[in-house]
Amino acid sequence: MPVYSYTLGRECHVFDDLKTLLACASPRRSGDELAGLAASSDERRVAARLALAEVPLSAFLDDVLIPYEADEVTRLILDTHDAAAFAPVASLTVGEFREWLLSYAVEAEALTRVAPGLTPEMVAAVSKLMRNQDLIAVAAKCRVVTAFRTTIGLEGRLSSRLQPNHPTDDPAGIAASTLDGLLFGIGDAVIGINPATDNLPACMKLMEMLDAIRQRYDIPTQSCVLTHVTTSIAAIEQGAPLDLVFQSVAGTEAANKGFGVTIAMLHEAREAALSMKRGTVGDHVMYLETGQGSALSAGAHHGVDQQTVEVRAYAVCRAVKPLLVNTVVGFIGPEYLYDSKQIIRAGLEDHFCGKLLGLPMGVDVCYTNHAEADQDDMDSLMLLLGQAGVSFVIGVPGADDIMLNYQSLSYHDIVSLRHLLRRQPAPEFQAWLERMDMLDSRGRLPPPTEPAVNRLLTAGGI
Repeated sequence: MPVYSYTLGRECHVFDDLKTLLACASPRRSGDELAGLAASSDERRVAARLALAEVPLSAFLDDVLIPYEADEVTRLILDTHDAAAFAPVASLTVGEFREWLLSYAVEAEALTRVAPGLTPEMVAAVSKLMRNQDLIAVAAKCRVVTAFRTTIGLEGRLSSRLQPNHPTDDPAGIAASTLDGLLFGIGDAVIGINPATDNLPACMKLMEMLDAIRQRYDIPTQSCVLTHVTTSIAAIEQGAPLDLVFQSVAGTEAANKGFGVTIAMLHEAREAALSMKRGTVGDHVMYLETGQGSALSAGAHHGVDQQTVEVRAYAVCRAVKPLLVNTVVGFIGPEYLYDSKQIIRAGLEDHFCGKLLGLPMGVDVCYTNHAEADQDDMDSLMLLLGQAGVSFVIGVPGADDIMLNYQSLSYHDIVSLRHLLRRQPAPEFQAWLERMDMLDSRGRLPPPTEPAVNRLLTAGGI
């Protein structure tokens, strides 16, 4: 195992292995400090970054962080590595790779071609050398397009998940929140419910309700009940109107076992969903969520820093060709991302790394009430992600999820962001809004009015 070092002034900083070097190079965050992995000083953090900049990208193919024999995510990463796609950057160091990504000549097409040749560890490493501005600039150049009933990720578009959660899964409450979101033009990425229970009959009831709403209003979108993957498979077997299969995933085999999932189960679920043939403009049928700190909270991080483990989860996502992936960036709490500075940085890191690996990356711009953050901080992250070309964001009624008890974005936040950045929803959904006479002459969504509400209700036969 190589030993890495860098001399700053009179002190030589030694890093015993690549795992240690990556952890010490990470921007400060409470999760790494909790795990005893963080750099002991800012000087050591700078030394780690300077040492990391000199590491060849090819080193990450030989010096693996978690043993091949012990972890199926490591096996997936190495077994699916595309050497031909890697060739254009194979001779670069991490620092040189950063300069390549930021260079004027490298645009979307080059980033798309190289993505299959990049491993999560390479991408995590280069992100640690980047300022926030760098993360935004490169992510904005990435173009990842997926489709089911709507097309996600096209240039000049910003999609959204409508999240009408209810603490008791009350159908009337969920339906009211859904109609409210539709009046704000939200839901072109997915109408997705986090159910209060994984009970199969209850989840199927929610699937049927969402599908009835979609058909009643002839909405070109997809729905998802965010239940466990095994429950989704069982629902498909019973003929439920399931559009997307959901699962939370992490970056190690042990952490995924904590979620009760394996890579093989995800492939099984994807095949089951594909057999339904419910898509109209594409066949991406998976919706996956991740979040920094999940492996550490399960004691399944193998001594790897939380951001690098998070990016390893994107290899799992990439393997099953998802329609949507999002990081619930501030959801796990201040034990892992202490304050707004750490949450904002993590959101930009996750988005950059996911996009660079070829994923349709969204972000739940969120925080828990015991974190050192507030809604102004979420406004800042939302605006930064909008400039970075985020594929989708999540909206909940009033920015307050009353089932999961955390703070996210509201429906009107997403409308404001679209207007400010001149972004439209997915083209199929935009056409529906036009048919419903919900857009003004400039293609913007005006504030809901009584006539607009009446039009929506009348169109649904209510």
